Amino acid sequence: MTGTITAERRQLTGLAYRLLGSMSDAEDVVQEAYGRWYALSGPQRDAIESPGAWLTTVAGRLCLDLLGSARVRRESYVGEWLPEPLPGAAGSLADPADRVTRDESITMAFLVVLESMTPAERVAFVLHDVFGYPFAEVGAVLGRTSAACRQLASSARRRVRAARAPAPVRGSAEVVRAFKLAWEAGDIERLVGILDPDATVVADGGGLASAVRRPIEGGARVARYAVDLTDRIPAVTLEETTVNGRPGLLARRGGAVVAVIAFEVAGDSVRRIWAVRNPEKLHRWQEV
Repeated sequence: MTGTITAERRQLTGLAYRLLGSMSDAEDVVQEAYGRWYALSGPQRDAIESPGAWLTTVAGRLCLDLLGSARVRRESYVGEWLPEPLPGAAGSLADPADRVTRDESITMAFLVVLESMTPAERVAFVLHDVFGYPFAEVGAVLGRTSAACRQLASSARRRVRAARAPAPVRGSAEVVRAFKLAWEAGDIERLVGILDPDATVVADGGGLASAVRRPIEGGARVARYAVDLTDRIPAVTLEETTVNGRPGLLARRGGAVVAVIAFEVAGDSVRRIWAVRNPEKLHRWQEV
């Protein structure tokens, strides 16, 4: 039983991160769920038919509560809020057998779409469509009927379909590399050629690092902003990396990571850029 319970931790962490967009919050939720499990008496634990389902229900409810309070907290957040970026492959938060179906659900683009959902939509969609839980179990988390949870997941699915970008024509890594080289060269014309005409940049400084407070829209404006930024902040080096399982960039200054930049590539162009500068969201990158 102990081995089974311990094995659930990785899946619960992946679930909570997708729901909350914060690894530190996800780890706190999982710790609390395990604390409640071990607070049960031996007979109480033995009476639970599926410890994994029990832990998922508890973690899901904790995430639901946090999502509700997070909306209130983010009203006072300085500038735009973005999910905490993670280094490495998307599969690091999923078992190898699940990697194909779960890879997309860990990308920055996907996590940003999740942010547009209501807490109930988000929980229903992630539990059912990403992790494969039946609607009866989703209902136990949300306190709603299976039919109601099915409707929530359907609504969330429409949001995902509407936001999904076309598959890149050339590899995403090639597009991001071309963007990096043009950015380093300060070549606005080349940047405009790489950027989608409707490209957008969203930056998250959290009031702790300089960042534009509102999205910048339009390929030409994004290109000028990028070049102006390097002029204003000298001695920054760019490195190719993997951000939430997709090609991205690291910006370093004096050896420290000062920004993590995620991209959405549509066709053979950059459609969206997310730049996380809030130092509280960059702790895991300082040793990369």
